[in-house]
Amino acid sequence: MEITERQKNILCQIIEEYAETASPVGSVMLSRLFGVSPATIRAEMSKLEGLGLIAQPHTSAGRVPTDAGYRFYVNHLDGASLEDDFSLPEKIEARKKSFERGTHALTVRINSQSRADSAIRGAVDVLVELTGNLGLATIGEQLYISGMSKLFIQPEFMDTRRVRAVAKLLDNLEPWLREVAPGEPLNIFIGHENPIGRNSEVSLIISKFRSPFSDRSYIGVLGPTRQNYSKVMSLVRFAGNMLEEIL
Repeated sequence: MEITERQKNILCQIIEEYAETASPVGSVMLSRLFGVSPATIRAEMSKLEGLGLIAQPHTSAGRVPTDAGYRFYVNHLDGASLEDDFSLPEKIEARKKSFERGTHALTVRINSQSRADSAIRGAVDVLVELTGNLGLATIGEQLYISGMSKLFIQPEFMDTRRVRAVAKLLDNLEPWLREVAPGEPLNIFIGHENPIGRNSEVSLIISKFRSPFSDRSYIGVLGPTRQNYSKVMSLVRFAGNMLEEIL
């Protein structure tokens, strides 16, 4: 896919701004960030739209990321250091501080538990508080879920159709994890990539780790496709690594 550095930067800002506001991102706001005219931004947006990375939900509205746009962004994050990131410098610094606070909270909670199942549940509960998503983990043959209310107060789930789709996905998640057993240390399924609940418009981010219960235990979060992938991916990966190390 041919994409310029400026287009990457614009895509990144659309994704990160949309994650914060849940509103389509317009050219005027981006023009201030990049120091170019709104017309220049609109021309670049048009190219990104042609590549299928962003979409315009309504005429004269701003743009929102597509599943393909999120995938492009996530692939970059998964293979890049913060120094290589195409976020704005001040956002990279804020990201570092947020990650440090999150990892400290996870470390304290996990280390305070004397039993493996309590440590896993505690880590899930912290992920819920840190991300605002639904948290989940496998403990033996059981699927522990926390934070349902956090998930469903997000604006995407004002649509009852989407709530039903997520409920169906959750009903099938534990047997799917047991059968398919995703093998990567960090597994990310965005929107229509979800093998179950393809129409639920959510992203599943899970980390595989070894525990006393299984060599293929999982911990992660489920949230709308509109989320802070950098933060969530880093925290889920850290939680899995920490649990494997401690347990």
